[in-house]
Amino acid sequence: MKKKHLIAAIFLCGKLYAQTADSTHNRLEQVEIKAYFNKQPLLRLTSSAAVLGQQHIQSQQSSSLVAVMNTVPGIRMEERSPGSYRLALRGSMLRSPFGIRNVKIYLDDFPLTDAGGNTYLNLIDPYAIDQINILKGPDGSIYGANSGGVISLYSKGFNTLAKPQVSLQITGGSYGLFQQQLNAVLPINQTQQLAINQSWTRSDGYRQHSSLNRKNIQLNYNWHYAKRSELKFTGFYTDLAYQTPGGLTAAQMESDRRQSRPKAGPNPSAAEQKAAIYDKTIFGGVSNLTSISSKLTLFANVFGSSNQIKNPFITNYEKRDEKNLGTRLYLSYVDQLYKKVKYELQMGIEAQKGWYDIDNYDNNQGQAGNPQAKDKLENSQQTFFARAQLAWSERLQVELSMGLNTNKIAYQQRYPTEQKDKSHIDFGNTWMPRAAVSYMLAPTFAARASISKGFSAPTIAEVRSSDNAINDELRPEIGTNHEFGIRWHLWNRRMILDAAAYSYQMENAIIRQVRETGAEYFQNAGKIDQKGFEASILLYLITPKSAGLIRSLRVGSNLSLNNYSFKNYQVGDKDYTGNKLTAVPKTVWVNSLNVLFPCELRLDLLSNLTAAIPLDDANTVFAKRYHLLQGKISWSKAISHRYKVGIFAGADNLLNQKYSLGNDINAFGGRYFNPAPLRNYYGGMNFNF
Repeated sequence: MKKKHLIAAIFLCGKLYAQTADSTHNRLEQVEIKAYFNKQPLLRLTSSAAVLGQQHIQSQQSSSLVAVMNTVPGIRMEERSPGSYRLALRGSMLRSPFGIRNVKIYLDDFPLTDAGGNTYLNLIDPYAIDQINILKGPDGSIYGANSGGVISLYSKGFNTLAKPQVSLQITGGSYGLFQQQLNAVLPINQTQQLAINQSWTRSDGYRQHSSLNRKNIQLNYNWHYAKRSELKFTGFYTDLAYQTPGGLTAAQMESDRRQSRPKAGPNPSAAEQKAAIYDKTIFGGVSNLTSISSKLTLFANVFGSSNQIKNPFITNYEKRDEKNLGTRLYLSYVDQLYKKVKYELQMGIEAQKGWYDIDNYDNNQGQAGNPQAKDKLENSQQTFFARAQLAWSERLQVELSMGLNTNKIAYQQRYPTEQKDKSHIDFGNTWMPRAAVSYMLAPTFAARASISKGFSAPTIAEVRSSDNAINDELRPEIGTNHEFGIRWHLWNRRMILDAAAYSYQMENAIIRQVRETGAEYFQNAGKIDQKGFEASILLYLITPKSAGLIRSLRVGSNLSLNNYSFKNYQVGDKDYTGNKLTAVPKTVWVNSLNVLFPCELRLDLLSNLTAAIPLDDANTVFAKRYHLLQGKISWSKAISHRYKVGIFAGADNLLNQKYSLGNDINAFGGRYFNPAPLRNYYGGMNFNF
């Protein structure tokens, strides 16, 4: 009798699953990416790229993008403490003691990277993201200043729905983690749709003095107001607060890895000074896409943001008032020369202007005291770009693009002395060309090659760093990238292989240094040789189906080999030429396993093996290699055709590795390490209706 019940249950699960196969199966469809103005098959793209969809994003803990982003070869994302992210794309974190620099990030086609060069990715809730597109390698010809690559985030709510859809997710976990996430997509009529994404996240953190509290609400609106015209709005408000526990020495980490930075000499502890970051930000933008004809398209947007930031630190209390305005505008023309020959032409401009009031005070145990320094800075940058693409018979694709970037900073000291006239830093005009080709050697095999120039000007946070001084001697990073790659789809896309080799020769690399007080400053480091190899393989051992005990079985493997070194770098009498590039592991190997069972029961496992990481330019201190194993099991059930409920549970660091993330680079006093949590757990429920 029990056997009959089991068979009936499996049969019932099969029926329920088959009804929702399109939304839950790993379908073997061709992946498309929106890159270089239009959506196109990833197979024929001339760049190294990756697409992370909803299934990838939700495969691990939904409070953070770290695990998911690190599955892409060439990307390294770290979380120093809850809410404090760092990200590098084909490069080092030398410039990123916190935040994200030299990578250009867009949200719904609006630049999230501000005029000053910083990106506050921690303001975005991962649950609000529908898809992530990643272009690897410098691409300043179209996307403005960057030397690592471009990341485009696309929010939930822009896919047209016939009926309202609401999803609510509640998560709890170790170290006081609690997260509530809401997504509502509300069709207004046949031409208008509104989406609301709201979340609240709080955590006590693994270490002392590392709590997080983030409240976020985001609105997305689109309106097809004419047959060939669409208006979009994206806006969000985030109230973010997180404590910064600070770096530890190796001995301190060994004795108590959960402690925050203790008192050292004349400097009080992180807890005594209530070291933290408080950021209240509002961001908004409106875009319009109009097809003037069947061949000519006009895109235009305007966007702006306001950040109110307070940062009590060990040595001072900083207040920043940051405001940004910008626009992106381009014309796109698509036509055919002959029956099998298609071409595209685009030209446009992206411009941003930023205003920054930065005031530093004595930090009296978390309260602002007497002023130390006050400065007013303005940053303006413009990128003029043009691109041509020629495609022949969907086999050969040739692209030529050129960008002209201008970047200027004006600054004026307001304390301790009042500067009457503004001083100026002009980084000049920089041409950023790119040439690329992709050729289909077979219907499922493509080879690609490209040469491009990278450019990344010093950010406001580097020109005016935490040592309260204006550094007008910093120069932009520049370099040339040569790259060759292949993509191969086998057995009706049951197996997908992507590999690339590149060589990026960078000059004037910007590197972080730390003074005795803990205040940071930046300097150029001559030349850097960045050679790398990236490979990813995706294999369906069992393709998606609606019957059987295992409905889908997919394995993936992603490898990054980084041969990065200082080519010419000398500081005083110290010569670091030939040393390994700071903060870059030699190898990163990430493997994944995704299994789908009846009744929409899913298992996701992720393994990350990262080699030792040099933490100083002299290569005398290394963070130990580690093997991080993460897992998540989830189940969902349709209660009716209108309601669906799901539960999930997961664990991070299943092997209980003692490792450090977000290490402090070139740290004074040996305080390099930010210990990461040991084995920890989470679980939750979601409701869809």
